[in-house]
Order: sequence, then C-alpha cells, then structure tokens
Amino acid sequence: MKNCVIVSAVRTAIGSFNGSLASTSAIDLGATVIKAAIERAKIDSLHIDEVIMGNVLQAGLGQNPARQALLKSGLAETVCGFTVNKVCGSGLKSVALAAQAIQAGQAQSIVAGGMENMSLAPYLLDAKARSGYRLGDGQVYDVILRDGLMCATHGYHMGITAENVAKEYGITREMQDELALHSQRKAAAAIESGAFTAEIVPVNVVTRKKTFVFSQDEFPKADSTTEALGALRPAFDKAGTVTAGNASGINDGAAALVIMEESAALAAGLTPLARIKSYASGGVPPALMGMGPVPATQKALQLAGLQLADIDLIEANEAFAAQFLAVGKTLGFDSEKVNVNGGAIALGHPIGASGARILVTLLHAMQARDKTLGLATLCIGGGQGIAMVIERLN
Repeated sequence: MKNCVIVSAVRTAIGSFNGSLASTSAIDLGATVIKAAIERAKIDSLHIDEVIMGNVLQAGLGQNPARQALLKSGLAETVCGFTVNKVCGSGLKSVALAAQAIQAGQAQSIVAGGMENMSLAPYLLDAKARSGYRLGDGQVYDVILRDGLMCATHGYHMGITAENVAKEYGITREMQDELALHSQRKAAAAIESGAFTAEIVPVNVVTRKKTFVFSQDEFPKADSTTEALGALRPAFDKAGTVTAGNASGINDGAAALVIMEESAALAAGLTPLARIKSYASGGVPPALMGMGPVPATQKALQLAGLQLADIDLIEANEAFAAQFLAVGKTLGFDSEKVNVNGGAIALGHPIGASGARILVTLLHAMQARDKTLGLATLCIGGGQGIAMVIERLN
C-alpha cells in the first residue's frame, strides 16, 4: 500500500457567529484555503487530481459546494471534487478519504479539508410549503439546529448529550469550567506569541460598508475568569452543568491540506510535512456521542502499531468540556500533550471545517515543538468519533 504524506496545511482564522466572516460564504472560505494550500505546497495546480471538502450546513449553497470552491480557487474545470458530510468529523474524514484514494493508486495529489459558515445558514420552511398550506401556521426550521446541532435519533440538542456524558462519567461543573479557562488562556497565549501565524491564511472580506483583511481568531475570550465562567447559567438543562462558557461556539472558517503519494512528492522535489500513519472511525450510543473519540482513537493507534504513550501531541476537539474530559479520563490523556494552543472552547467550532482545522493546528504545533507523532480526534453528532495518527517527517 502506498504511503501518503501531507505537503501543506493551512486554515483561515476562525470567525465568531455573525462576526467578521459573516458575509463570506463557506464556498469562498473554501476557495481561499484550497488556493493557499496549493501555493504553500509549491505544486503545479495541474497536478491536483481531486478536491474533497467537508461541509455540513449545505442547504442553499447550491450543487456540490466542494466543486464550486475548487473552481473559485482557480483550479481547472477538469479537476473533480466532492463534498463530505460526517458532521463534526467531515474535515478529517475528507483527509482520510484522500489518503484512501492515494493508497489505492487512484490518485497522486488531492486537496482535502473542510469549510463552514454557520452565520449564513438559512432557515427552512417545512415540506408542507411545497404542496400548500390549507389551514394553520407553518413552521420555520433553523438549519444550524436541524442539520448541525440536534441529535436526529433522540431529538435533543448536542448539549444534552454532553450533560449525559457529564453524569455518566462524573464530570462536575467545576471541572468543566476549569478546562474552559485553561483553553482560553492557552489560546490567548498562542495568539499573543504568534503561534498560529504560520497556519493562518488571510481572508479578504468585502462588505457593503468596508473591505478588510481577516487574519486572527476572534472567538477567544482572553479576559475569561473562574468567576465569570461560574456565573453562567446552564444552557441546556436547568439543573445541568454545561454552559455557553464550557462549550464550543458557533463559528465560521475553513482549512485545507494537500495530500500526496510519498514517492510522487519526493520526485517533485517537495518536502513533506508529515506521513499519515492511520485513521479510523468508531461508533457509540448517540446519547453519549461525545465519547466517539475513544473507540476511534483506539482503532487508529492499533492500526499504527502504537500506544497512546507514544504520541507526542494531541489535538482533541473540545465540542464540550464534559465530553473532552470524559474522553481524556477514559483514554488516559496526558494534559501536557493535549491542545497545547487551546481548543474549540476558545477558538471555536465551524463544524464542517473543524476536523481539518485541528489537523492543521496539530501539524504546526508539532513543527514548532519538534515533535514526531501526533493524534487528531473529534466526536461526531449521532454517536461517532474519528481519529488520525500522523508522523512528522522534517
């Protein structure tokens, strides 16, 4: 089986809900990172075989958002593309699918990643609008909730699944708030030190009132305190422990990586950043969806022939502090290795992009710290998890 390598990895800065990226479509964000990833890779765009992009909130975006994004990026019409929806795991699944195609000999160079603009997600009328309302009121559905944040199996918000995990695994409100504060502090320190500079590509934002360049994550709250977090009310259950402060946000952003067959990359004179050693998914009860990274990580480590102790750095998506802590407790995470520059509670969670975003951030953190083995993992709404193990090469 052929080896797969990552030759470039970029992301946009993450925008707040209705923030700086609110007028920039997911397709435009995707086009920005696709173009930048190819430029960073120093590969002729004519050598790109395919583009695979995760995107969850596709309603109203038009046919096949990935294809639209690749064309907007300037790639030739002969380059094919498809869109992946594995909810929060979409961006990382896109990279795994790219690796599968290359390992199978079906391609040599693929751009993979994810893109999401949650601020621009539409509202939908129910299906009765098509045949006509005879009597009574119609209902309008929020696409963010219906297609992104509500459990389709149980009919409740992802936040309730976090409450379920907190109860099942003994994760207290204090533990969640402490994790959230640490995430905010690490993210603030990373931004202050320029730790994200190498991975972020600027987005040119044009609105009716102004034009500006967006290049710094805007969701982190550097002034967070224990007292402020403790004062927040539970968001999903009046007697619960999950709040807006210890959960990830609703955000906008994109990320992309160029994946190549290793010998082709070397023959082209490129210097690969990392080799993809393994990837895996795992299923759990939908009511405890936050535990999905446990079986996914266990499978990915087994496929790579590694133990968790072998891993130098970990990026585990902080969908909720409760699930992050329960996953870490179950797997035995070393807190010094995990989310060293903060996680989604601070940085944000543009759902279709986050899987690729954490992989991009992991790669750059490994470079900065001269580390060799890395793990990226996320929980997935509906009761799944996904994980990938990479080995830095240079």
